Amino acid sequence: MKLATRDNGTRDGELIVASRDGSRGVAISAIAPTLQALLDDWALLSPRAEAVYAELNAGPVSGEFAIDMQSLRSPLPRAYGWIDGSAYINHIVLVRKARGALPPATLETDPLVYQGGSDTFLDPRGDIPVQDLAHGPDFESEITVVTDDLPMGTSVDKVGEHIKLVMLCNDVTLRSLIPAELAKSFGFYCSKPSTAFSPFAVTPDEFGDAWRGGRMHLPLRTWLNGERFGDPEAGPDMHFSFHDLLAHACKTRTLSAGTIVGSGTVSNTDRSRGSSCLAEQRMLEKIDSGEFVTPFLKYGDTVRIEMTNADGDNLFGTIEQTVVPYEAP
Repeated sequence: MKLATRDNGTRDGELIVASRDGSRGVAISAIAPTLQALLDDWALLSPRAEAVYAELNAGPVSGEFAIDMQSLRSPLPRAYGWIDGSAYINHIVLVRKARGALPPATLETDPLVYQGGSDTFLDPRGDIPVQDLAHGPDFESEITVVTDDLPMGTSVDKVGEHIKLVMLCNDVTLRSLIPAELAKSFGFYCSKPSTAFSPFAVTPDEFGDAWRGGRMHLPLRTWLNGERFGDPEAGPDMHFSFHDLLAHACKTRTLSAGTIVGSGTVSNTDRSRGSSCLAEQRMLEKIDSGEFVTPFLKYGDTVRIEMTNADGDNLFGTIEQTVVPYEAP
């Protein structure tokens, strides 16, 4: 099933079911007015939404409309939880090296996670507002999952049952603010502004064999200003699966329905696949030439993120964002 949230002038938007190709949609307010409402009662309501999805893919349905991608917001315009991991060890090593920090001693045994701000998410086709380019704005192309209620202490072999949806995200990061924040030993805050998620949230059954073992086995593609930046394979180098990340996240607390958990920046040891963030490419330049070459994002830069299957189908729709100066309301 493919779900999206259409802008209707409210904070949380209007939940729609989209056709498999993402071209047509139908509002399902009679089932659930918002995606959060659907997740809150997933076991009861999702079969009804699935029935609408089946009808929509079979042919025209009453009330359907052509989907305007510009009208779509992040599927959850705000969420009860946004927990981002860092499951790709190659990425951890490179970005820490870029700021002169060593990887943790538990690099391969204990997942890295932080809790980000979830009260405001950016639209997938909206701008990235940046107050000061000296903050070092960067994109991070990632995969995320959305859970239903996940009880505290759920074991790694059971957490997969609670993954209801998969999305992509652009985890916007202000690189120049990170070192000073982490030096205080109290975690990220100002260096992690609002994140954007893909137009469509998709149930794992839609991916066939590409979704297995709590990993997505497809390339994640990123373009910067229309040029290929990277297309690393998301599966093989993901050291900690989503099952591992979720079991870690619920170790001491229950996660509410609608919690989003991220993979961290998708990264491969194979350099030919490119990168999913500027910091990683900059570090590779530093290793090769002794200096950073690629600048961080500038006003007017546009980032595009997609994932396609073997048939070329755009599974989640496109995140496409342009960096703009922040303007106070």
